[in-house]
This record gives sequence, C-alpha cells and structure tokens, in this order.
Amino acid sequence: MSEVQDPIYKTDALIAEDIDAYLDTHQHKSLLRFITCGSVDDGKSTLIGRLLYDSKMIFEDQLAALEADSKRVGTQGQAIDFALLVDGLAAEREQGITIDVAYRFFTTEKRKFIVADTPGHEQYTRNMVTGASTADLAVILIDARKGVLTQTRRHSYLANLVGIRHIVLAVNKMDLVNYDRAVFDGIVKDYAAFAESIGIEHFVPIPISGFKGDNITALSENTPWYKGPVLIEHLETVEVDTSADQAKPLRMPVQWVNRPNLDFRGFAGLIASGSVKPGDPVRVLPSGRASSIARIVTLDGDLDEAVAGQSVTLTLTDEIDCSRGDVIAAADAPPQVADQFEATFVWMSDEALKPGRAYWLKLATQTVSASIQQPKYEININTMEQLAAKTLQLNGIGVAELTTDKPIVFEPYADSHTSPNKTLGGFILIDKITNATVAAGMLHFSLRRAQNVHWQAVDIGRDAHAAQKGQRPAVLWFTGLSGSGKSTIANIVEKKLFALGRHSFLLDGDNVRHGLNKDLGFTEADRIENIRRVGEVSKLMADAGLIVITAFISPFRAERDMVRSMLPDGEFLEIFIDTPLADAEARDVKGLYRKARAGELKNFTGIDSPYEAPTDPEISIDTTRMTAEEAADIIVERVVGIWSPDL
Repeated sequence: MSEVQDPIYKTDALIAEDIDAYLDTHQHKSLLRFITCGSVDDGKSTLIGRLLYDSKMIFEDQLAALEADSKRVGTQGQAIDFALLVDGLAAEREQGITIDVAYRFFTTEKRKFIVADTPGHEQYTRNMVTGASTADLAVILIDARKGVLTQTRRHSYLANLVGIRHIVLAVNKMDLVNYDRAVFDGIVKDYAAFAESIGIEHFVPIPISGFKGDNITALSENTPWYKGPVLIEHLETVEVDTSADQAKPLRMPVQWVNRPNLDFRGFAGLIASGSVKPGDPVRVLPSGRASSIARIVTLDGDLDEAVAGQSVTLTLTDEIDCSRGDVIAAADAPPQVADQFEATFVWMSDEALKPGRAYWLKLATQTVSASIQQPKYEININTMEQLAAKTLQLNGIGVAELTTDKPIVFEPYADSHTSPNKTLGGFILIDKITNATVAAGMLHFSLRRAQNVHWQAVDIGRDAHAAQKGQRPAVLWFTGLSGSGKSTIANIVEKKLFALGRHSFLLDGDNVRHGLNKDLGFTEADRIENIRRVGEVSKLMADAGLIVITAFISPFRAERDMVRSMLPDGEFLEIFIDTPLADAEARDVKGLYRKARAGELKNFTGIDSPYEAPTDPEISIDTTRMTAEEAADIIVERVVGIWSPDL
C-alpha cells in the first residue's frame, strides 16, 4: 500500500507539524456509529481488527501482545489473528466466536467511528439488537463460501426494523473462493431479492477479505472487476443526516426535577428532537398543561437556543405540575397520549412471552406496567410469512397488542421513514420478578378503541359505598396448592364475617370457571388470563365497598402482584395457605393429583406446572399446625382489626 493511498499518513504528518491544528480538526470530525453483523464465523471481529490495525489505532505493546496471542490461541497459524483485538472474553477466544457486544473507537482523517461488533450466534441475537439500537449504518457480513443464511436474514431484518437505513453488504473471505466474481454476483443477487422483500431500498455490496485486507482501505489487485468504493472510503463518505431530529417538533422527556432551593424549579433532560428558545410555547404531556420557556439553563450558563442532542434544564413561566416521565413538547405539535397499542416485539428472553402477564414497560423516562396479548402473528424470518402464534420464544419477532396501566406519551416508531422516532417509539419490557430485559419493541399506533372508551363519571364512589356498609373494602387473596384447604378456610372466613355484619363476597376458583372463565384452560397463558379477570372483578367489588374473598391457586407471583397493583395500598391481603405438596396430595379430595400422576391431567400445579410461593404474605397459615376453624379465626381477627370502620 502506497502513502498516497493511505490517508493515515496525512494525519501523522499533521500531528508532527501542528498538534493544535490536528486537535481542532479532530474535534470537528463527524461521528459514525455502525455495527458489524451476520451469521456466526462470517469474520466480523476479524474485519474490525483489520480496521483498527489499518487505522493505526493499536499501540506497540498491544500489537506485540496481539502477535503473541495470535501464535498461542489464534486461528491463522503464525499470521496475525485480528479477531483477538475485539474478542476479549475467554469463552470467545476459546471458541473463536463473539458472545457479547464489543464497542471499539477508531478514527481516520475524515471521520470518527464507534463500531459495535455483534455476535452471530442465534442464541445472542438479543445482543445484536442492543448494538443496532444506536447505529447509523450496518455492515452485513456474508461468508463467500456459504452465501445468504438465516442469521443474515434475521440481522438484516432487525437492522431495518430499528431504523438503520445505510446497509453495506460485505461479502467476506473472497480469498477462499479465489476472488470469483460469479460467486460475488450470485450472493448480491440473492441478497437483493431478500432486501426488497423486507423494505431495504438500497445497499452497497463490497467484495472483501478481512484477513488479507482486500478492498478494506484500498482497491485490491485481486478483484480488478470491482470498481466500487472500498469499505473505509464508504464509511468515511456516507451521508448521515444528523439534522433530521432537529427538524422535528420539540420533544424533551423529563429525566428529573432540578430544585436546589425554593427559588428555582427546572426540568432536566436530553432534547430528543427539535429545538427550543426562551419564550417558546410548550405543552407538558400527558397532562396537556400549557406554558412557555423562561430559561435554558446549563452548567456553563444560560443558552439562547438548545437543539436535539443537548442535555439542558428548562424552566417554565408558569407553576404547573411536571415530573419525571413527562414530556415537554412544542405546544402546536404535541405527541400522542394513549394506553393501548399495536407493536412489534423482538423477544430476548429464554422464558417465552406469557400473554396477559404484567411487565414493566420503559419508554424514554416513562416506566409503566404493561400486559401483552397473544401475538397476532410471528414473522418467519426466512420467508417473511406471518405465522399464527400463541407466544414468542427467544429471538422470536412478532406483532401483538399491549395495554399499559396508565396513558403514556408516544410517537409511532416508524413515523418518519428516514429517521425513526426511537425515543418515544421504542421501548423495552422488563420482567417484574427478575428485573431482566425480556423484549425490545417498536410502537406502531394507538388502538382506536382506546380513543373511543372513556371513564364515565359517577356520583357515588367507592368511599360512599364503603361508608354505607360501615366498613373499608379489602381483597383477601387466598393462594396455595390444590388441596391445601383454601376454599374450606375461605368459606369459614366468609361465614364469620357475615355473622359480624360485614358485607363480603366469596369468589372461588372452581365456581368462577363455571361461568366467567369457562373458556379458559390450564396453560400458563390461560392461568394468567384467569387471574387477570378475577383481579378486575375483585377490584370492581372492592369499589362497591365489599370485602372480597378469593380462593385460587394463582401459582405465579407476577399475577398476584398484578392484582395487588390494581388496588390502593393496604387493601390487598395475600393469605398463603402453606401446605406441603405431600400433605395436599394425600388429601386429594377431588382426585386431581391421581389423574396428574397418571398423565391424565396436564399442566397441574405442583406436578408438571410450577407454584411460586409468596415471599412476604400478609398472613401465612400452616395447615399442618392448625385446623381450618383456627385458621379462619386468625384471619378474621386480623381483618376486623385492620378494617374496623372507625379507622
């Protein structure tokens, strides 16, 4: 490679001649974030290592260590194994694969780069989504010997789904097919057909060898038939529209309320889109309250204007309610507010989606409880068919409806073709029990029925109903294994409350399944829906001022917590009927355990379906130590003591 061909030499010369000029030039370079993705062992890490090496971003001690590691654990014999620059985990080096997302920085004369090396294994697709979420460009690598594979399609689909509009098709390992143009052209043709089917309008194909360096920084003599740009040239010159977000209306999710003293109250956050000046009219959502900007405050002093990408503190001319999770927006072009949506989900958990289960949904600075319905369909990544699905497994991509427990501020993710609304359109789902991120999603639109259904104001509320009955409402939630004695104890509790003049109603698991929930089976999804419906009914009965008694196995903590969240603090009492499985099975009044053991009854709790015992119930009853009557007395004494009408 000659000095004329290598732009790095120009940078070296500038550093030697005028370091201040170099630093000024470096500060004002544009930044490109890109990812490398594709199927396993397509050469992603090797390519990034080659880019770092050719960009002279490796110190001498790093190079010496690389050469030593290449001889010891590398896959290239005595030659440098560039993948070792990126694959830092011991497991990655041992297997020769990428597991985690590795971020690397490098620079050339024209531009700065942050590259994310994402894993190719299907098992780690979730990590690829993480890397793609902030990228401007995707380099899709294909092994020239293997062609377009399933993971190539999956990563391309996901890159397009999250809004990456610049795609490079890097056909790698051309040296292993003797730089055969026919092989390259065939792969480009196959990929073009797939790209068109998923909406990728344009991509740049480049024949490369990450190991040999062909067409990375200079045109290779081994591919005289290729006349397009080399990879680094394309990365340096591709136009990324950084002004698109600034052209949109103002959107600033409030991250925290800055109130250092009584004389200052500001709202801090990152401006997601648009620009703002003092005096601009704004609207705070979801409340819809209007005001105008008084000041734009930063650590370095007030600004005359702030634009997308800046973190600032805004003060308003009016004292209106605004807190974390709210969005300050342009008054004449506010975003939407809704609580029911259609969305695309990329499932990222080893545990499948459980329709109806409540998850935490995090969108911008908003965190709400959300439940997902059974998917409308799942995408077959090979054929793009829409397949019927009851759930989503790890790496599944599907479309489903979701409902949040309160309205959120949002914009459709793909509202703009060239610049997706990532901040107010993209979200993640978090498991409430494990706090693990289980899915990434993109909102399509709010459901029309959400706009047509409104709360009807009533003159007699829950307080009036409770006062009329001389009591405070409560939900006594009995949970435990089948045969533990839930229904027996609950029935005695209701008789005792009735004798005391309390107004109550017993919802028994079996009785409810004869009517309200007769359409539900005993799969995990049906069990979740069973408890959701009972929870909603219990809430309505509590609103009527009743003491509601429920007796359900309710095997999952998440659903019991969901019902608890429906009610005011302190009104949900979880009563754990703690009976060992052996004792419950020995009773087997209904013969259900016998059928389950014989394989005649599937999804039976305690046998082939799990039961998650409460971790901190309000009341715990050990039925091996007391009779049902004694247990009922303990519960009634506790309930009457807490819910006496004079409290």
